[in-house]
Amino acid sequence: MIRSPRRLVAAAVSIAAGTALLASTASPAVTSAAPGTSLVSSTSTGAQSADIVVHSASMNRNIPLSVLLPKNRDKPAGVLYLLNGAGGGEDSASWQAKTDIKKFFANKNVYVITPMQGAYTYYTDWVNADKKLGVNKWSTFLGKELPSVVDSTYKTNGKNSIAGISSSATSVLNLAIEHKGLYKSVGSYSGCASSSSDMGMMYIRMVVKSRGGADPENMWGPYEGGQWKEHDPIVNAAKLKGLSLYLSAATGVPGKYDTPAYTPDPDTLSDQIVVGGTIEAATRVCTEMLASKLADLHIPATVDRPAAGSHSWHYWQDQLHKSWPQLARSIGA
Repeated sequence: MIRSPRRLVAAAVSIAAGTALLASTASPAVTSAAPGTSLVSSTSTGAQSADIVVHSASMNRNIPLSVLLPKNRDKPAGVLYLLNGAGGGEDSASWQAKTDIKKFFANKNVYVITPMQGAYTYYTDWVNADKKLGVNKWSTFLGKELPSVVDSTYKTNGKNSIAGISSSATSVLNLAIEHKGLYKSVGSYSGCASSSSDMGMMYIRMVVKSRGGADPENMWGPYEGGQWKEHDPIVNAAKLKGLSLYLSAATGVPGKYDTPAYTPDPDTLSDQIVVGGTIEAATRVCTEMLASKLADLHIPATVDRPAAGSHSWHYWQDQLHKSWPQLARSIGA
């Protein structure tokens, strides 16, 4: 049983302290964009995969993304926007590097789009530029700029889903709230949606300040200000009505992947059990809070509660597999 979420997160802190697609053989260089537009370039990385670059007008920079293509590209297909965690795919911790998504989606008719940038930003629109992380308008990019580029470039059916892990498990809920009607479903794995509570703010400081070296108040303003509540999916849970919701978090108790058989490096395994276990226990508390609020509002949600497991990739791969049938139904995949 989880006794003190604030103490658990504090322990973790101390430990962890439109446009046209260029040919697939084209160079990844992006030509200059007209004001207010986004251009795409693409380099094929396999029969069903590509690395693309989209110019974000709101951030005035080029954003790299990974794309998995449908098995059958003759018919329109839905889109799954799949977000990386705190590192934004800029480090080695990404869906592409840590999971089987390329194999898993090889026989499925869906576009899978993953930004490979956005570390420690929570994929939100920051109120101020940050000395460390610069200008961040990720909600604008993901919710307004990118979908129009994707839909005009690929043969999509206009139906979107979004999923994310850890810090991005909060982001996907906020993105669905902010861009009503854009997504049909949301997968939120091991997140802390209680972003305006003491516990939630502590978790965000761990990601943005302790790991990213940035100022969290540049994200949503002063801690006591209204923007923190505006970006709290539990406070705004009523706005999730109508979405197909999948939530998951384990207990932090070591599970089958927290063993040398799956994580042979002793230092990595130790961090996974101690740090990853502590963080996962805290996200379980947050997930139960959101599940309870949704239940009070009579908003349906699938909530998966594994009895064991840490805050790590093998478990998130399992959750993607488990949630996929529900996400797929919502977008006609």
